[in-house]
Amino acid sequence: MTFFSNDLSGSGAAEEASVAALETTVAELAALGPRDLGATDWLTIDQKRVDQFADATDDHQWIHVDPVRTATGPFGSTIAHGYLTLSLAPRLLEQLLTISDQVRGTNYGLKPGTGRRADPPRSTAG
Repeated sequence: MTFFSNDLSGSGAAEEASVAALETTVAELAALGPRDLGATDWLTIDQKRVDQFADATDDHQWIHVDPVRTATGPFGSTIAHGYLTLSLAPRLLEQLLTISDQVRGTNYGLKPGTGRRADPPRSTAG
């Protein structure tokens, strides 16, 4: 199993979030500046979740979905997709930060190689 947390201590033990969520407003957010928000609860990313993500994204690369082949591969087991772990960031962030006057949240992609927000065309279902 793969565990995902912003706790880099390497303890591997499941533990509660280390701090209460910081509460702020949209106006106060920019003034906070860079800061350590603490650690989230550990989140297990099991093979079922990886397989479901592979199905949703049509990314069935062996390193993600073939436990037999990956047993002799570079990591010794399957690994989660990078975009799967990235997509979990909002779920983990809500354990660490509460914006009290937030009306809605919209997740944007990133411009390749920049780490900056992209403004993609809107994709509606259907």
